[in-house]
Amino acid sequence: MDELNYYYNKLKFGEDNFQNLMKYRVKKILLISTFYDAYIFEYDAKLSNQIVGEYHSLNLTTVPRLISVPTGEEALNKLKVESFDLVISTIRIGEINPFDLSRIIHTRHPDLPFLLLLTVKTDVNLIDNNRDKMGDIEEVFLWNGNPRLFLAMIKYIEDKRNAPYDTSKGFVNVILLVEDSITFSSIYLPLLYAEIMEQTQRLISEEQNDNNKYLRMRTRPKVLMVRSFEEAVEAVRIYKESLLGIISDIEYLHKGEIDTNAGFDLLSYLKENNIDVPVLLQSSDASKKSRAESMDVKFLHKKSSTLLADISQFIFRKLGFGSLIFWDKSGIEIGRARYLADFEKILPSLPPESLIYHSQNNSFSAWLTAHGDMRIAKKVRPVQVSDFPSLEEHKNFLLQTFQRVREKRNKGKIVDFDKDILGESVVIVRVGSGSLGGKGRGLAFFNALLTIMDFDSKFKKAAIIIPKSIILASGVFDSFMENNNLIDAHINISDEQIKKRFLAGKLPKDIEDQLIQLLDFCKCPIAVRSSGLLEDSQSQPFAGVYATYMLANNSEDFKERFRQLTDAIKLVFASVYLENSVSYIETLNYGIEEEKMAVIIQEIVGNQYEDYFYPHFSGTAQSYNYYPVSHMEHSDGVANIALGLGQSVVGGGKDHMFCPAYPHIQYETVDDKVRNTQTKFYALNMAPEGTDLSRGEEETLIQLPIRKAERHKTLTYTASVWDNSNERLIEDLSIAGPRVINFANILKYNYFPLSEILVQILDISQKAMGIPVEIEFAVDLKKTTEILPVFYLLQVRPLSHNDDEVHIENEYLTIEKAVLYSTEALGTSCIKGISDIVFLDPGKFDKTKTMEMKEEIKEINKLMKDQDKNYILMGPGRWGTRDRFLGIPVNWSEINKAGLIIETGLHDFDIEPSQGSHFFHNLVALNIGYLNIPYHQKGKSFIDWDFLRSMQPIGNREFFTHVAREIPFTVLMDGKTGNSVVLK
Repeated sequence: MDELNYYYNKLKFGEDNFQNLMKYRVKKILLISTFYDAYIFEYDAKLSNQIVGEYHSLNLTTVPRLISVPTGEEALNKLKVESFDLVISTIRIGEINPFDLSRIIHTRHPDLPFLLLLTVKTDVNLIDNNRDKMGDIEEVFLWNGNPRLFLAMIKYIEDKRNAPYDTSKGFVNVILLVEDSITFSSIYLPLLYAEIMEQTQRLISEEQNDNNKYLRMRTRPKVLMVRSFEEAVEAVRIYKESLLGIISDIEYLHKGEIDTNAGFDLLSYLKENNIDVPVLLQSSDASKKSRAESMDVKFLHKKSSTLLADISQFIFRKLGFGSLIFWDKSGIEIGRARYLADFEKILPSLPPESLIYHSQNNSFSAWLTAHGDMRIAKKVRPVQVSDFPSLEEHKNFLLQTFQRVREKRNKGKIVDFDKDILGESVVIVRVGSGSLGGKGRGLAFFNALLTIMDFDSKFKKAAIIIPKSIILASGVFDSFMENNNLIDAHINISDEQIKKRFLAGKLPKDIEDQLIQLLDFCKCPIAVRSSGLLEDSQSQPFAGVYATYMLANNSEDFKERFRQLTDAIKLVFASVYLENSVSYIETLNYGIEEEKMAVIIQEIVGNQYEDYFYPHFSGTAQSYNYYPVSHMEHSDGVANIALGLGQSVVGGGKDHMFCPAYPHIQYETVDDKVRNTQTKFYALNMAPEGTDLSRGEEETLIQLPIRKAERHKTLTYTASVWDNSNERLIEDLSIAGPRVINFANILKYNYFPLSEILVQILDISQKAMGIPVEIEFAVDLKKTTEILPVFYLLQVRPLSHNDDEVHIENEYLTIEKAVLYSTEALGTSCIKGISDIVFLDPGKFDKTKTMEMKEEIKEINKLMKDQDKNYILMGPGRWGTRDRFLGIPVNWSEINKAGLIIETGLHDFDIEPSQGSHFFHNLVALNIGYLNIPYHQKGKSFIDWDFLRSMQPIGNREFFTHVAREIPFTVLMDGKTGNSVVLK
């Protein structure tokens, strides 16, 4: 941890030296969070850039400085030697909890505000259960991926302290927000400030007099937030002469109790005191609408899909730094530099008199200082023209300085799109504004961390790389949705209709221009991946929920290449609103409007063989192993790898599973491995005909037999041969016999240090994110005298895991007490209230009819959804696999009422559970019970089939049997031991 702390501190995030001109200014913030969260807040939220943009437009000059520490103990030590204006803490901050920390800080620094920032929605319950400990916490917010939330938190503190003076001495208005929900207030505040800042910018741009512009800046409306009726009345009493408008919930605290009509009582108070201001009421109870409208007040339903847009409309309708400009001696502008690269373009042709003028006036150092490059500014400032024999040498000094700095700054950083940087060793490029989304911020964080650690220098036989990635930030999605009137286009239409409407839309012109520049440079195969705001967060990974498209990008017709790229982007946007995605989001108790989509355009790893493109192998690895064997521990992790592209692994197909810490230990017997080995692999089709991406993500992919890979000579280090006469596996492909994909040359003989790389990356990732993680990767073993085999890190996401304990008494582990018993349970929980079981009797299973079984369970799930009932689902093979011969290939939306999912084995159909599949990953995230009862454990685990068959079935179906009883079943799951029972 100390080593990681050292490297994290080397990352420079926005060391801007701006100050707010307000009387009370937040100039320095102490952020207490995990390394990963701190990175997201700074880089994904782009705190500095967000505030710089706003402050520049308001003629302000400085922004707050953010200092991060990972624990409460380090925060207290920091406060002993430095002063701060604001403390922001997350929940998980080491041994001391934030409630005790706030109390200690308040005792020592009574005027220092303390805000609590939740990173997981479920932590709201923790706040509700600890209200008695909240006295020294000024306010609580929930991180929702909105990059403006930090700005709103800062402004909330500043406005709260500045409002009394500014409203009494200046011409400042107040908007009052009355909202007791942490979730909604964390959405509303950023929205309010965004609208206020936009309006202020418009007013400033209209002013011709600098004094008036300054006045406009100083007099922007304040936003005050309160949580109860009494606080609202007090705020109205104090600021009634300055009230611009009120946005209020209806149900909140009044006299210490929840009052379902508190909002209406507030309206009555306003009327009684002749306070006439625009009021917006909103509630989760739609029945309140008629009463609100009868009082001539605008009402919004909190569950409306257009809630935020409607609030914006209410604010709009009812609540009505920069470039260095170079001049010639005549005062005519000859150029302007906004970025470092601009100096490299302008300096060579800069006239002598302009160079002398700007040097003597310290223009270069001043510009650099204003843009946060203080270290460079200190180097440039003392250098004068007279220090050089000629102006050319002075010019060369400046050029070389800017070039070295820009190259160093770009390495491991996120850079804004520019065609001139596409050829550089920059791997993360941002297009547009807004968030990078879940996958994007994970890539950006680990790109920065692994670069600063010089991680790949640790391995002599391999290079470690994150593929070059272009990320369309979430602002592109917002513009696309708004420009094409797609905000509510998904309502009450089919998935195919949604895709058609999105494909008919047009991307913003500036984005299309940048994509054209990208395709002019990039001729290699590319993947277009989703990166939603909610995706891959600590509470909901969203693995495989949204779309990814692989493109050959090799058509001779440029327009066709451009069409395929833009179609893929639009379809990734559309995937937010498809049935499976909406069902998943609703299961997590999120609203569809809370999701925004960024898009990652990434080079595909691999090489071309004939008309196919693929890496030697791909896979996933987890730092937590749900099913350890032998002397493995859960913390030793697990990996799943497969020849070719990763669809075999993430889709629940055939792959090879091993523990990175113990790569020699086999999960299967030799006979099982020979029988269950990978026989097909995925590749990108480089010669597709009539590509129509709307047909699905696999439109451009092809499954090839293993013999193709042998012809391509890509099996050399990944396969062994079954020697039937000697009944053993040998690593010699010159021998005839069945090919078995077991990666022996890599895992056993260490041709490529895969296990060592995975152990170190998983360890670093888990420490950085604070919880177990899963990574996706691909490996290219092709090497030359100059190029090493390469490990490509494609994605890092948190792995949902809880440390709860459930103890199961031995007396329950009998067929007299239990319907079933498994020694391979995922997760820890006690599930009660489920009365229904849907099972597939072994005698009815036919692996050639899994598609028909899928349709039948889909109908049963719909019936259960209509009755709002959960059920226990049990059937052979892998649920959710893409390979219909390995199990039933359901989507999440087709079994989303299952509260417990059980995979069973048969004597001739005993499939290992796939820990690397997206379906498996999301079961964990949703805290849905998951059991595996393999046939080879018969006598250890069991199912009481006689008990199930004795129950009266509901309906008559070809495959599945649905039974129920009045007394609910009890499910006990102990994830630490793997034991689980369903009690009779």
